[in-house]
Amino acid sequence: MNSIFSDAQKRLVEVFRHTALTDDVQEKLKHPKLSMCVSIPVRMDDGSLKIFTGYRVQFDDTRGPTKGGIRYHPNVSLDEVTSLSFWMTIKCAVMNLPFGGAKGGVIVNPKKLSRLELERLSRGYIRAIADIIGPKRDIPAPDVYTNATIMGWMADEYAQIKRQQLPGVITGKPVHLNGSFGRESATGRGALHVLQEWIDLKKCHAEDLSIAIQGFGNAGYYFAKLAHEAGFRIVAVADSQGAIYSREGLDPTKLMQHKQEHKELGTMLYCDGSVCDLQHYHKLSGSELLELDVDVLVLAALENQIDKHNADNIKAGQILEIANGPVTSAADEILAKNGIPVLPDVLANAGGVTVSYFEWVQNRAGYYWPEEKVNARLKKCITREATAIFSLADEKKISLRTAAYLQGVNRIAGAISQQGTREYFLNT
Repeated sequence: MNSIFSDAQKRLVEVFRHTALTDDVQEKLKHPKLSMCVSIPVRMDDGSLKIFTGYRVQFDDTRGPTKGGIRYHPNVSLDEVTSLSFWMTIKCAVMNLPFGGAKGGVIVNPKKLSRLELERLSRGYIRAIADIIGPKRDIPAPDVYTNATIMGWMADEYAQIKRQQLPGVITGKPVHLNGSFGRESATGRGALHVLQEWIDLKKCHAEDLSIAIQGFGNAGYYFAKLAHEAGFRIVAVADSQGAIYSREGLDPTKLMQHKQEHKELGTMLYCDGSVCDLQHYHKLSGSELLELDVDVLVLAALENQIDKHNADNIKAGQILEIANGPVTSAADEILAKNGIPVLPDVLANAGGVTVSYFEWVQNRAGYYWPEEKVNARLKKCITREATAIFSLADEKKISLRTAAYLQGVNRIAGAISQQGTREYFLNT
């Protein structure tokens, strides 16, 4: 089986061609600082005891305490979590946040747990990693199949362990438990800002563009909702159960209402306008959605969705990565050859960590901002970095991904170099 981390590292090879970095920097970016594997005992509702395996990886803390989400998924592995922590390191530097990168995960299908079992698991995970996290050391957040409620449990468990209130240890918490306004929609909102900056650069208009979205979780839904409100036409949506298509367009809010009621999208009925016409949407397979002829293909599910086997079948005008690592390095080369630009994950999905940073700042200051201020600051931060990356890509004639990595790696390199490198100690 191919290593996700090894593939992630391949992106650095191209970056190193465009910047002069010391051996110290290159060596440090090859290895995580800390990797932890834990066993989490959980008393199930039927009285049995089950042991779950969890991970926490802190990749690099040169620029500040590490930051990164916690995912619950049956396919979580140390290799995956290490890759995600590496991407978080790059992402925080891309956004110029005072953080390094980390990630965590538990091997579990959360849909098969009761809510009480889910709470026991979440609190057990925090007990297992409590010694290596903290507001000034490592700050977890939500990720795949974790949410604000779970973050609230985790923050409360940490407070009980430390015998003090330390809300800055976890971000993505519920608003009434010291969370931040705007955090829930931040990843999708940030991705939309990146897309809008890109189409403005290309002199395109939202109402002329069709979008297909793979992944209808938190990030995918909020992106779809906000894009729909901005005038984009959402023609296809997929979740883990299936995909639907309508050339005329879909209303994401109504889709989510139906999904929450029926737990799937496959039999969706649509109603719009003052007079409602019910109609069945066209059903698609996951691979068919990826290969639709649309203006924008949004990848908001999991990693490695487009690889060397299906990259040549992609017909979208451009790809927006909201998930982490949805396009492999081999697929990048094929897409580039076919003239399909990729708006990379380390920029496009950075809205979540940016507003998590805002939440951390608010927690530490004890002063909370209104949602309008959070959203305005997110837009300012992400458009600033997107503009810089687009300009860098054009100036150096490199891909958007390489430009984003180059921006982040140069900031990390600056921090590492200022601690002293071989050249400094040999006075060369």
